[in-house]
Amino acid sequence: MRLWHKDLIDVLPKNQLVSQWRELFAIKGSIEKKGTPNHLLVNKVLNYSIDEFKFYAKVVHDEMVKRAYRPNETKFIEMLKWNNNNFSMDVSVVYNLNLENLYRDWHNEIYLKQCLYNLEEKAVCGGISMNEWDILLCKYDDDYELWHGNNLL
Repeated sequence: MRLWHKDLIDVLPKNQLVSQWRELFAIKGSIEKKGTPNHLLVNKVLNYSIDEFKFYAKVVHDEMVKRAYRPNETKFIEMLKWNNNNFSMDVSVVYNLNLENLYRDWHNEIYLKQCLYNLEEKAVCGGISMNEWDILLCKYDDDYELWHGNNLL
């Protein structure tokens, strides 16, 4: 389980993006049933408002639509209306959030590098294509030189 760094969503390979969509609903289900995702890499969602989680789901949804994938709209609306404990159920709150402030202390530069290392491992092992890896790296011009300069791939 993982929530990919927010800044990677627009360049995530197809399999990771589609899997992230499914993962969001698995996390939501775990929170509803057990009160926690109960996974080291995603338990941090509980440190933030559920509205941030729903906004993250909106970012993933919108990227899928942009790429002409077909996310389940009924499930998406359920996610937006989800009310967990005393958190907001006002869907407009989700639309007023922004990517810059999303998961402020979690989705930082260190986490971005951790996600990039994870994706690099997938590229090395054939889990994503080199073209998909290059698309990821091109977004980060400074890091692109670092990664390719060290001949990691």
